[in-house]
Formats: sequence, structure tokens, C-alpha cells
Amino acid sequence: MLWVLFLLVAWGAAAISCTRLCLVAARLAPPPDGSSREAGEAGEGPRPADGTELTLYETAFLAGGPHRVADLALVTMHLRRRLLLAHTGWATVVDPDGRDEVERTVIRAIGPRGQSPIAPVRSAAAAADAVRALADRLVAAGLALPGGAGSDIGAALRAVRGAALLVVALGAAAVLTPGREQTPGGSAVPVLVWFGLPLVLTLGCLAIARMEVRPYSSWASPAGQRLLEARTASAGGQERDALVAFAVRGVGAVADPALRAALTGRGGAARIFP
Repeated sequence: MLWVLFLLVAWGAAAISCTRLCLVAARLAPPPDGSSREAGEAGEGPRPADGTELTLYETAFLAGGPHRVADLALVTMHLRRRLLLAHTGWATVVDPDGRDEVERTVIRAIGPRGQSPIAPVRSAAAAADAVRALADRLVAAGLALPGGAGSDIGAALRAVRGAALLVVALGAAAVLTPGREQTPGGSAVPVLVWFGLPLVLTLGCLAIARMEVRPYSSWASPAGQRLLEARTASAGGQERDALVAFAVRGVGAVADPALRAALTGRGGAARIFP
């Protein structure tokens, strides 16, 4: 009867993971009211807090969260020669006057000596009041999910896939377990049928999710996703296009190997000067 214990574990994993996916998908689904639906069909919806198109910081937050905002400030200051990001992973202040509160936070995080490793500067800027206020505005406007809740979809899908693999493994173990109950002819068919039911449940849930569940970013709501997609098509000069690309794609949009090394911390930790 050991296979019955395996079956209970398989059913438990399948039921819990599928229920979690359904709950997360329902929580992140757009509101079903008619006004929101009509606005979405018209290509409209909640707008940024100032009523215009997404700013660079708003774009960065919706695409990558607080750390993307901090990275965008670093890259912007570097491209405009107000900050030097060295491939060794250090940031050096060139112009101590920040143009906005996020840039001023970056300068304060670097410290009075004017030089600091990039990693703690990024962390400090991402946790700054200016970035939290930006997040609160986007959440209040219906464009962002609180706390990056969109990542829950990916975690729930991974849990269902894991449950499906666990069902297969437990079914194989049940078939191979000595002393399991079989039909009079020695067939393992009844055991496989019992394990086939939770397998069908998990695979069916994954199939429905593939068709129905929209891929969410970790931070943007469905309305935010629409504005984010529209923002990627905007143009505004070579430098601004580069910043928009970075806001949307992060380090993957950086062509300069030295800047990429600075942001990823793969260029070593040697200090530029004492």
C-alpha cells in the first residue's frame, strides 16, 4: 500500500500548485467592469501620474522595478558626463549637482569622497524615498503592481510544472515498488490510471495558462504593460533612444563593454585611485 501514500502526495502537490496558479491569475486579472474594458479596447486606460506619456523613470520601474530606476540614473549621469562608471565597478562623481531627486540620492550614496563601489550605490538609490514615491504614484494610477506581484505568476507556473514532474516520478516509483497492489493479472494499469488523474490536472492547468494567462512583468499591471509597450516605440534622439532601450531592457541594451562590466560587476574591484 505504499503506492497509496505516493498517490496522496501527488494529488496534494497537483491540487495546491494548481489552486495557487488560479488564485494568482485571478488576483492579477484586469477588473471586469465595463468602463475599464471599453477603455482598454480604445487603447486608453490609466495614465501616468502627470497625465502624459511614461517618463524614463516610470518606464524603468514598470520594466524592472526599483533597481532598474537606480541603474537608469547611473547610466544617464554617465552618458551626460556627470558621473564616471568604471569597468572596475566603481562610480566617481564628476558633477555633484543632481538634476532630480534620484540623481541627488545617487550622489549622496556615493559619499563625500566622491567615489564608491557601484553595488551599494545602486541598492541605496533603489531603496530611496524618491523611488518609493514613484512606485506609490504608479500603483495609485493602476499602472504598477504593489511589491512586484507579477513575479507570482512565474513562480506559480514553475510550481505547477514541478508538480507535474513530481507526479510522474511518484507514479514510476509506485509501479516499481515491491508489494504494490495490482490487478489479478499482475497489471500496473490501475496504479497508472490513478496517477494519470493528477497528471492530467497539472498539464491541463499549464495548457490553459499558456492560452489565457498574459505574461506579466514583475512590476507592471496590464494597463502599465500597454503603456510600456507603447513607450518602447517612441523616439527622441539617439541618446534618449538609448536610455529608453536601457529603461526597458536593462543591461541587455548596453553595447559598451566597459559600461556593461561596470553595471554587472564583472570588471574586477580594483580601485581607480586612493
